[in-house]
Parts: sequence; structure tokens; C-alpha cells
Amino acid sequence: MSLPLEGRSAIVTGAGRGLGRAEALELARLGAAVVVNDFGQPGRDGSGAASATPAEEVAAGIRAAGGRAAAHTGDVADHQQARELVELAVAEFGQLDILVNNAGILRDRMVFSMSEDEWDSVIRVHLKGHFNTTHFAAAHWRARSKAADAPVYGRIVNTSSEAFLAGSAGQPNYAAAKGGIVGLTTSTALALAKYGVTANVICPRARTRMTADVFAGFQEPAGDGAEDRLDPLAPEHVAPLVGYLASPAAARVNGQLLVVHGGMVAVVERPRVAAKFDTKQDAFTYDELDALLTPHYADRPTGETFAAAEVLGLKHE
Repeated sequence: MSLPLEGRSAIVTGAGRGLGRAEALELARLGAAVVVNDFGQPGRDGSGAASATPAEEVAAGIRAAGGRAAAHTGDVADHQQARELVELAVAEFGQLDILVNNAGILRDRMVFSMSEDEWDSVIRVHLKGHFNTTHFAAAHWRARSKAADAPVYGRIVNTSSEAFLAGSAGQPNYAAAKGGIVGLTTSTALALAKYGVTANVICPRARTRMTADVFAGFQEPAGDGAEDRLDPLAPEHVAPLVGYLASPAAARVNGQLLVVHGGMVAVVERPRVAAKFDTKQDAFTYDELDALLTPHYADRPTGETFAAAEVLGLKHE
């Protein structure tokens, strides 16, 4: 029996550690040839010297298990290096079928304390990094589709965050970048559908190098047999959903946002219009808006905003 991704090739960015590593290993387990991308800087804030070791170790592990893999150690936030990443996948495996964008950094600070560099660097790696790889992958699929005069096989899985959905007071740069990734994904999904390409976005929760302190209060399994139980926040809870979204089985899943962690997947609906007001004149006046909107918000719970904080309470039952 063939594997669901047999004969397919994939790129996973930020795949030297954590979530990206687990996703690359899962795609390989499902039969895909994988380009493992990681810039290799040791600091979760993007600090430290770049290193080829993380990407090369994961790629070597895939090959040792009988799979096909190549390492790429470039910076996806650099436009030219993102081009070279896609070109490497095509050169190594003949074409690109799957793109998983995962690379990122954290530089947390309250909005009133955040520096320009802290803002720019996070937007650059997350949002621009997602755009760069998507741009070159999309051009590849569009050219193939036009040459064949038919749709091709293409899958994009992008990585957003609950920080965008729920609002994260100490992460204005990260939340903004992750919200931008959702907009990029839905736009891409509509633009590429006619070429046979789907684009979806996940909001994962996992204990990784980037989130070790965030989830310090969430205990790993303890007691008898703990070594046999998977940490509820292990990246391995997230990777199977990425494998599914990359597969032929998910052909009808496009432009969707899914929250995933600890044995749970939640499909998040698009925003819906909660209320609508029409002026009784040619245009609204201040007094008319005051008469309509002030009573509307008068009885709303204190602190309720557009953010969906309830997603933070989702868990496996």
C-alpha cells in the first residue's frame, strides 16, 4: 500500500528544531521527500551565529530512516535565499508539491516599550518569510499549471498563533505578524485555487525552544509510565495535521484556520457580522452614532473585544 505523500516533495522552514522538525519528520514518514530549511541561529530571538547543523541533522535523520531529504540553511526572510530554497527543492526532487512555513523568532515586549528593531525583526522573519517562500512556490505552480494547461498539485500550510486569535498583550509584533499570515493565507487560497493549490493556516500550541518559558507551568507527564506518555504539548501532536493538510485527502480544505494541540483540532469559523446599523439620513452624524452604538455596547461584558480569548480554553476531552 502506497503512502499518502509518496512521490511528493516538500519544503519545511524552521525545521531544524521544535515544530518544524516534527513536521518534516512526519511528512517524510508519510512518503514525501523533504527539504529541511533552518537558518540555525541558537537564540529564540534570532540572535547568535547561523549554523548548518540543525537542518543537516534532521535531513540526515530522514535519510537514515530510508527517506529522501536535503538541507537548506538560508534565511527565508531574505528574498533571494527564499528563491534559492524553492529552486533547491525543484533541482533535488524534480518539482515542489508542498510548502510548510514555520520559521519564526520571538522578541516580546509591551507595545509602549517595544523598539523599532524588535518590531521590524519579528515582522520580517514571520510575515515576510511566509510571503517570500509563498511567492516563489506560487510562481512555480502557476508556471507548471500553464504549461500543462491543467491544475497541478500544490499545498501550503502556514503557521499562525493563538496570540493572534486571543490577543497577547506582551507580543504586539508577534500577534500582528501572525494576523498578517492569516490574511496572506486566505488571499493565497483564493488566488491559487484555479491552479490546483490549497493554502491553509494552523495555530499550534507546543512546548519548543521558543515557548519553554511560556508553558513552564504546564507540567509534562509524571508518575509511573510517564516515559511512555506523550507530553500534551509535544510538537508531535501538531505534525499529523500538517501531514493531513499536505495530502490528497485535504483537497477540499482551502483557506481554513485550525487550532491544534494536545490531541485536539478545532476548526475556527470566519468572523461573522454581529450587528448592522443604517443611517436615517444621507450620512451618519456623531449624535446618530452615539444613539445607536452607545446602547449597543452598554451591556457588553467588560474586556470583551474582537479577540477570541475562548480559544485558550480549548483542550482534549
